[in-house]
Amino acid sequence: MNLNTLKSAVFCLCVTALLSGCQTAGPEVTDPPQKQASAIKSQGGVYKVGNPYKVLGRWYYPKEDYSYSETGTASWYGPDFHAKRTANGEKYNMHSLTAAHRTLPLPSIVRITNLENGRSLVVRVNDRGPYARNRIVDVSKKVAQLLGFLEKGTAKVRVEVLEKESKNLKAALTGKALTAEVTAAPTTQIVRSGIGEDIKPLAAAPAITPAMPSTSSYDDEDDCDAETSLAAGYYVQAGAFSSYQAAKGLASRLMRFGKTHVLKAEINGRLFYRVRVGPYNYHEEAVVSQAKIRNFGIPAAHVVEN
Repeated sequence: MNLNTLKSAVFCLCVTALLSGCQTAGPEVTDPPQKQASAIKSQGGVYKVGNPYKVLGRWYYPKEDYSYSETGTASWYGPDFHAKRTANGEKYNMHSLTAAHRTLPLPSIVRITNLENGRSLVVRVNDRGPYARNRIVDVSKKVAQLLGFLEKGTAKVRVEVLEKESKNLKAALTGKALTAEVTAAPTTQIVRSGIGEDIKPLAAAPAITPAMPSTSSYDDEDDCDAETSLAAGYYVQAGAFSSYQAAKGLASRLMRFGKTHVLKAEINGRLFYRVRVGPYNYHEEAVVSQAKIRNFGIPAAHVVEN
């Protein structure tokens, strides 16, 4: 095999691997409960609590506990289990926001906070484990990466069940009625204080549908604060408007998620105002912010690189 042939073969293998990774993508915790339930069922997943079981000489007693909150050590699991079945029948995807717990119902929605750096993330519990001493939760590779302990391997965390979200996902999977409240997974806000970072939940909000550029002629508005260029980095784009005031209004609502920008752009002779949050140095940080903004009620929010 000559060098060019070898390079082609390696390239094909890489592409195949990437496509395979895309194909194993599963339900996302940021999706509404009905959408999550549909994706879970399509993989053969179900809602289950499970019977008492014994591992390494110790008994575990699964149960519904919506007041559950525990502090302990988290670890992560990845390639060895990727694409294999979880305890509730889903296909494990190490690139999704999921976790394993010894006794919580499957699936449950929990908030995991890394107490060593203040990062917090909402994930779906869909597997059993871990069984190593003093470990209370096993997270996916992606969760470990976003919570900042991928290289270290473990971290001290707090795990809290989100009652409404867990009950709604159960209802969606078992064919029962959901609560009338907004059913998207909650976001988190990091509030910096003099002694560290306090994690506070943001109240869910009705969905916001950004107004798309209209076909009417452009109205002269006071858009002197609009920016014409942004620094390099990753951003979350939340909407595009023909009205500067509408864009500015959304930007002010999103300030809780980071620095906001109203970017002026002319396309095909038309003036638009894009609302972006950022910049972020790493794509993973932008993805976390994207999830928060989607949960806030803007499902079309997406990551862009400038």
